[in-house]
Amino acid sequence: MEKHPPAEPGTLPGEPGPGDPPDHTPHGEEMGSRRAATTARYEPEPSDGGRPAGRFWSVRRLPAGAVALVLLAACGLLLFDVVAVRADRRAAAWRTELADQLATRTLDDPWVIAVAAVLVLAGVWLLLFALTPGLRGLLPMRRESDLLRPSIERNAAAQVIRDRAMDISGVQAVRVRVGRSRVRVAARAHFRDLDEVRSDLDAVLDHTVRELSLARPPSLSVQVRRPGSKG
Repeated sequence: MEKHPPAEPGTLPGEPGPGDPPDHTPHGEEMGSRRAATTARYEPEPSDGGRPAGRFWSVRRLPAGAVALVLLAACGLLLFDVVAVRADRRAAAWRTELADQLATRTLDDPWVIAVAAVLVLAGVWLLLFALTPGLRGLLPMRRESDLLRPSIERNAAAQVIRDRAMDISGVQAVRVRVGRSRVRVAARAHFRDLDEVRSDLDAVLDHTVRELSLARPPSLSVQVRRPGSKG
């Protein structure tokens, strides 16, 4: 079994000692190999091209708070009246009247139908809030990591697109509406040919929309007209 001589004091393992032959490897190649090894060691994993991201769900503080307050008030009032009756006091007039109305009115009564319609609308309103995400002002962006959920506001996205459009020669004014599935751009050009301005807008804004890295890239609709023209 081959034995290696111990390293000289003051040297690290792998480094040439005083009696070892000189290393003829160029210094640049050695540093390049070390740099490549370091980069390969800490290089992040390649992205999978972005993961689908759904819309952000609103916490619905206002509807939840309103429902909670109404239920709390109704339950508290009913409990107070029940406790009062148990304490040998008369029932409240509103509860007596409500019991009489429920006992005497039929299902085809207009008041019963009206109250039922209001309750149905309230239930549909609550179901709508419960089953829809909300936060329509936020557009989800592509997720490159499970730890982050990036998004951009519609107003901010519209401002970016508007600034890029105003940089094009011939554009006098721009109006941008950013939706979930389509970006609508209406521009006014005070000189240059309209077809040339529209072609530049299509190229620049299509690249701008892709740079936003939205989870669902919207389609682009561009309209160009002269100032004062309604068509």
